[in-house]
Amino acid sequence: MTERDSAEALRETIEHYNDAWNRHDVDTIVSMHAPDFVFHNWTAGERVEGDAVREHLARIFANTPGLRFTGRRLYARDGLVVSEWTAHAERDGRAIEWDGVDVFPFENGLIKRKDVYSSSHAPRTGDGASAVSGRR
Repeated sequence: MTERDSAEALRETIEHYNDAWNRHDVDTIVSMHAPDFVFHNWTAGERVEGDAVREHLARIFANTPGLRFTGRRLYARDGLVVSEWTAHAERDGRAIEWDGVDVFPFENGLIKRKDVYSSSHAPRTGDGASAVSGRR
């Protein structure tokens, strides 16, 4: 393990990464990935690797232009970060949100994977009500 993979360094790195996600800055996001990076959203059933990640992220931001994230908790250990977050977006003119967790293993200061687990399949409105028709 390098100094770049220390818990303290990774906390700083992931804060910069999260900021890039909120700015929809695909270039900065991708620059922080290892060449063999894997993006796996387990909830959505999406898995992309390497160069295909750039296009996938651009599509996410194009489809959800108001997407932003707020952090809830961040756990940093040498070589690993786990981030709990809430996503905020708009659907059919209504503000929605959902919670999730990202797991990030690192190597040489670069992100090897982003494994996403979330409740995006059942978002809620700002008042906590289900944003899915027919659900309470």
